[in-house]
Amino acid sequence: MGYTALYRKFRPQTFDEMVGQEHITRTLKNQIMANRVGHAYLFNGGRGTGKTTSAKVLARAINCLNPKDGEPCNECEICKAALSGSLTDIVEMDAASNNSVEDIRSIREEVNFLPTKAKYRVYIIDEVHMLSQGAFNALLKTLEEPPEHVKFILATTEPQKLPATILSRCQRFDFKRISNEDIVKRLEIVCKESNIEATKQALNIIASLSEGAMRDALSILERCVQDGENNIDEDKIKELVGIPKTTYIHKITESIIEYDIDKVMESINIVLEEGKDLNNLLWEIIKYTKDILMVKTGQKLSIYNEEDTKNLIQLSEKITKERSIGLIYELSKLENDMKLSTQRLIVFQAGIIKLCNKEIENNSTSSNNSSGNNSDIYARLEKIENYLRNGGGVSRNTNTTTKKVIEQKNDKLRTNTEAIAGIGKNSKPAQYWNEIVNNLKNNGKIMLYTNLLNTNAIEINDMTVGIEFPKGITPFGKTVLDRPENMKEIANQVSIACGKEMHIKYIDTKPQEDEMSEEQELSNFASGFDIPFDVIE
Repeated sequence: MGYTALYRKFRPQTFDEMVGQEHITRTLKNQIMANRVGHAYLFNGGRGTGKTTSAKVLARAINCLNPKDGEPCNECEICKAALSGSLTDIVEMDAASNNSVEDIRSIREEVNFLPTKAKYRVYIIDEVHMLSQGAFNALLKTLEEPPEHVKFILATTEPQKLPATILSRCQRFDFKRISNEDIVKRLEIVCKESNIEATKQALNIIASLSEGAMRDALSILERCVQDGENNIDEDKIKELVGIPKTTYIHKITESIIEYDIDKVMESINIVLEEGKDLNNLLWEIIKYTKDILMVKTGQKLSIYNEEDTKNLIQLSEKITKERSIGLIYELSKLENDMKLSTQRLIVFQAGIIKLCNKEIENNSTSSNNSSGNNSDIYARLEKIENYLRNGGGVSRNTNTTTKKVIEQKNDKLRTNTEAIAGIGKNSKPAQYWNEIVNNLKNNGKIMLYTNLLNTNAIEINDMTVGIEFPKGITPFGKTVLDRPENMKEIANQVSIACGKEMHIKYIDTKPQEDEMSEEQELSNFASGFDIPFDVIE
C-alpha cells in the first residue's frame, strides 16, 4: 500500500474525533438524531479547520445503516463504501477546477435520479466561491428546491464572494480557528500512534506556526520526520521552516531595546548569512516584542522553555509598556514599507538602525501613543519638531538666533495643524482644504504639496471628497498622486478634518488639450520653488 500523508491518515472519522468545532458538531449530531437534516449547508472557515471533514462525516451519518447518537458507525456497507470512495451516491466536487455552467448542469440532470445504494445523494462542493456567475445561476433553483433524496454541502474560505441568493438558501456554519491547546492535544495523539518523539516545546511551536489550521500542523509535523529521524525538538522545526533561533531573536531585540546599533547589525548579519528569510526574521522580531509586552502585563506564554522565559522577563524589566507598543507599531510599519520596496534589505536595515537611535525612536514611540482626537496631528508635529531639533541639519550647538527661527517655524506648524484638527466634522471641504495643502508642505511632503497647489475640494457624498484639478493632472503628477502612501496621507488629513473616515477621488476638470511635455512639467515644478532650471542640449 502506498504512503499516506499524516493529515489524510489521521482525518477524523466521526464528529467526536474533531477538535475545536464542538459548537458545530453538536448541532449537526442533534439534527441527525431528530431527523431534521437540512437540504443545503454552507461550511465556512479558514483552511484546515475541518470543513471538508465535517461534510464527509455528515454525508456518511445521514446515510449510515446503523447510526448511533448522530454518528456514522463506519462499519456498515454504506459507511465502508463511502470511506473507500466507491460509493457513487456521495459526490465530491472541487469548484476550483469544475466551475463552469456545464459542470453544474450535469448535477442538475443527475439529481433527478434516485440514489443507487444510499438513502440520500449528497453533493459536497468544495471552494464553492470559485464557481462562475453562470454556474451560480444554474445552481440556484436546484439548491432552493432539490428532490427529497438530495443534499448539498458547500464549503468555502471566502463566503463574501458568494451571491446573497446562494447564502439565503443554505444553513451556514462558521468554523473557527482551532486553538493551540487543541492542536497540541491532537498532535500528541498522532505522535503516539506514529512512534514520533516530540518535545512539548516543539509541539507548541508547530501549533503556533499552523495559525489555527490542523492540516497545516500535521503537514509541518510530517516534514520534521521526512529525514528518517523520529525525534523532534524546537531547533529542528525552526531549521526546517527557516525561522531564526530564539537566541538570535533575543539578541536582536535586546540590542534594539539598549540602542546598540553595532550588536544588532552583527546579529542580523549572522542570521542572514545562515540563509534565513528576511520577512521571517522581521516577523519573529515583532512576535518576540509582542511576547515581551505580554510578559510585562502578566501573561503566561507556553511556547517558550524555561531559559527563554527568563530572557523575556529580563527584557520586560528593561522596557516600558509604552515603548513596547511603539516598537511593535514601528516594526509593523517597517514590514509594510518592505512590501512596497524593491530593496527590502536596505529598507530593513535602515528601519532597525532608526529604532536603535534613541532620540528618533523615543519620538516615534511618543507619537504612536499620543491620545485624543488630535493624536495623529500631534504625532506628526512632534516628529517634525524633533527632526528640526536633532536631525534636520541643526547641530547641538545651534546659536540662539537659529533656535529662535526654529521655534517660530514650529509655532507656525502647530497653528496650521490645530487649524485642521479644530475645524469639526460639519465643515465643508473648501473650508479646510487650503490648510491641508499647507500642512503637507510643512510636513515635508513637497512633491505632494506641489501637485496639489491651486486645487479645490468638494463634497461628493457623505464618505467621499473630490479633489478638482482646474489645470488638469499631468502624467508626472498622476504618478506622484497615485502612490499608495500619498493617497493614504491625503485621505488621513481629510478624515481628521471631517471627524470621520473619508475616501478621496481625483477629478480632472481641465478641458482636453495637448499633453504637457516632461520638460515643461519639470520647469513648472522648479519655478514653483524658485529653483533655477535650464535645459542643456
